[in-house]
Amino acid sequence: MKLGELFNELSGEKILKLPSDNAKFDEYSADIREIAYDSRKIPAGGGVMFACFAGESNDGHDFAGDAFRAGASALLCERELPRLSLDMPMIIVPNVRASMGGAASILRGRPSGKMTMIAVTGTNGKTTTAYITRSIMREAGVKTGMVGTIVNDDGSGETEAWRTTPEGPDVQRILASMVQNGVSCCVMEASSHGLHQGRLMGCAFDRAGFSNLTLEHLEYHGDMESYFAAKRLLFTGYMRGGWVASINADDEYGKKLIAEFGGRARGFSLERTDRGVYGCHVIEAGVGGTTLDIIFPDGERQRTRSPLIGMHNVSNVLESAAIADSLDVPREIIAAGVKNCVQVPGRLERFDLDGVTVFIDFAHSPDGLEKVLSTLSGLKRGKLVILWGAGGDRAYQKRPVAGAIMARLADRVVITNDNPRTERQEDIARQIESGIISSGAEVDYEIILDRRQAIRSALEAARPGDVVLIAGKGPENYIDFGDHKESFSDAGTVLEWAESVKKEM
Repeated sequence: MKLGELFNELSGEKILKLPSDNAKFDEYSADIREIAYDSRKIPAGGGVMFACFAGESNDGHDFAGDAFRAGASALLCERELPRLSLDMPMIIVPNVRASMGGAASILRGRPSGKMTMIAVTGTNGKTTTAYITRSIMREAGVKTGMVGTIVNDDGSGETEAWRTTPEGPDVQRILASMVQNGVSCCVMEASSHGLHQGRLMGCAFDRAGFSNLTLEHLEYHGDMESYFAAKRLLFTGYMRGGWVASINADDEYGKKLIAEFGGRARGFSLERTDRGVYGCHVIEAGVGGTTLDIIFPDGERQRTRSPLIGMHNVSNVLESAAIADSLDVPREIIAAGVKNCVQVPGRLERFDLDGVTVFIDFAHSPDGLEKVLSTLSGLKRGKLVILWGAGGDRAYQKRPVAGAIMARLADRVVITNDNPRTERQEDIARQIESGIISSGAEVDYEIILDRRQAIRSALEAARPGDVVLIAGKGPENYIDFGDHKESFSDAGTVLEWAESVKKEM
């Protein structure tokens, strides 16, 4: 696409600056085929526009010269760069990070306009809801891709995801690959960071889901109202046409969204079974899954067997069912899609070890921990053991709150390391411990900062009938120490321990 055409199609405020000393240059003499935002990764072959956005530690404007020397032929920037103005055309915009997604969408033929687009947001439940929704749509015969926390699926296979909501050009690249692979529906997790930073610009959604809003990410958003405002952006800035949203009618912030968006909102609830909401009746729940009736707003019931456990996962089932029902997926197909959903990695992922049941879960917020622990406390035959550690440089307010919850609901607590980043592991652990102490609960607890050693200690102390919950990291395959990352897997550690026990027998 010619630079001038891209400029004309970009929305919002913008200025085109052309090299002043080149009389032969005009806005239609340069072809742009791709947006890059890392000066070290400029694709060969020319036609690359370098996006100069300011991240947490670096400002892309400082690397524009490197991008030019690497072969970039134009800039997307927030201010004119005089030293490069003789050599490179520039499109100047107020917010590069938001604009580069829109530019990438234009260059890739606006792929979101060629699929049914579904976005799910909320503090907890995004990943599981995305998996269930994808399963239902596939059951309906719809080729469905996914962009999420654990994997990205472009219709040709799954690849490991590197963040919940990638940067705009990466989102558009994945969506374009889906279109090329014949995908007709995309399910995407929408994080509050991604929404606030504009990473989803260039996307337009037909359906949305909202699970809940709980104490998390306050180190970024500052307070709960600002956090909610970021989530609300999905509904006010990214929806199209006759959009419909599936919203948790039990959640305080979900109720606000339902009140605001009225007829576009379809509520789901664990507390209500009256007409007008998606409700449920749980028939049987155990460590192997949950049998339930999905109760549709008109009173129709569909029985299904979900491989997932816990009422929080029943809520995720209802959210997915409401989304699919709004797309006219037959209700018996919805039930079958719930039943056939694969195990979600790191979401109450179960391991049976000679009578001890081990679960690995991503729960890292107080609300998430409370829901998972409440679920498992009703399933144990022995003791309930929780191993958890808070991530560094993130919502320190939640640490004592989580400590108190664990003390109240578990029989034994092992405080350990998560992703300390730039904080001292000992300081994080002591803040969690303060919540245990202030709770007044008489619970057995210890601090073992080495996560591998902590897991092995918890497993060695467990007895048949006990349930061990290893929480916080889920499917992550590293520990982030700020200046470096070390390979690490909760599941891998559990399997290593189990193998070592077998060899000793």
